[in-house]
Amino acid sequence: MASSVDIAAMREAQRAHGPATVLAIGTANPSNCVYQADYPDYYFRVTKSEHMVDLKQKFKRICNKSMIRKRYMHLTEDYLTENPNICEYMAPSLDARQDVVVVEVPKLGKEAAVKAIKEWGKPKSDITHLIFCTMSGVDMPGADYQLTKLLGLRPSVKRFMMYQQGCFAGGTVLRLAKDLAENNKGARVLVVCCEITAVHFRGPNENHLDSLVGQALFGDGAAAVVVGSDPDPATERPLFEMVSAGHTILPDSDGAINGHLREVGLTFHLLKDVPGLISKNIEKALTQAFSPLGITDWNSIFWIAHPGGRAILDQVELKLGLKEEKMRASRHVLSEYGNMSSACVLFILDEMRKKSAEEGAPTTGEGLEWGVLFGFGPGLTVETVVLHSVPTTMAGAPQH
Repeated sequence: MASSVDIAAMREAQRAHGPATVLAIGTANPSNCVYQADYPDYYFRVTKSEHMVDLKQKFKRICNKSMIRKRYMHLTEDYLTENPNICEYMAPSLDARQDVVVVEVPKLGKEAAVKAIKEWGKPKSDITHLIFCTMSGVDMPGADYQLTKLLGLRPSVKRFMMYQQGCFAGGTVLRLAKDLAENNKGARVLVVCCEITAVHFRGPNENHLDSLVGQALFGDGAAAVVVGSDPDPATERPLFEMVSAGHTILPDSDGAINGHLREVGLTFHLLKDVPGLISKNIEKALTQAFSPLGITDWNSIFWIAHPGGRAILDQVELKLGLKEEKMRASRHVLSEYGNMSSACVLFILDEMRKKSAEEGAPTTGEGLEWGVLFGFGPGLTVETVVLHSVPTTMAGAPQH
């Protein structure tokens, strides 16, 4: 029988030495692009709701204020014409929605994963763990299994499937990947977030304006990252180190954001002042995360904040007295892709390292050493990841 000394030595040998590190990033979107300026006319036409003149004007105002320029959506007008129940406000349509997402979510996830693995530069057989996250559809075996088959990963890859987490989950997957990488020496974790709005697209209703807000914000996208500790300096190029990760439920936020999967698809309800709740509690999360580093100046760090909507970014910026450029990467992703739920923060991470390299910044974090990644979502749940940038001379060249 092994002694306690032997077990302690075994445990020590199983752990990595350094922090979990983002080694590569890949992103993907469907080919169907919709421009926000044209979307209200399109949306009310395809849902046969043009008689709702006042509601259409409200929707136009929501779209105009959203700061979104364009989004990508798998659902095309042809598919919506063939499946009119999806265009209704509350018609039974889950089967038609599931038919789309259980097939398309792993496929779009594969596109992002292939780009990340190519940038990483190592054989896909070196992937030891797979984390897949989506709120678009539910199936058994899940999207993690389908992606394993699509990519040709080893059958022994250790899989984690996360369904119905919502917008905060881009932080959750990194927290989980960090624990896996740091506690399993040599682990290389493939993380994939993929969201397709086919599960919650629906027609307008005068009594459910929060649903209308969702129709103006959400877009389709997939993002993948490869995470591992102790990068091989000969073959791997680190992008960001993950130093710590926190998770909290905000006080007095019960029912602030709810989602329910029903016969009519996934319905969303925004019941409270979400931007206000986040901005009111954000400094406490920052203080807890950065007090071990002695950092109290929130303009001295780089920002990867989930762009749940323009108002969240505006109110956080105002509350903390942030300089305008701090949210530049988050606002860019919101503008060019909309809110892609869990995938958003990974798109922002990709945008930041690319811009840092293009502009000749000394580090992947816009020239700064420390940064924060925030995920906000149902609960109200907040994920906080403290990031440490690396010199851009060390980082891999972004894949375009």
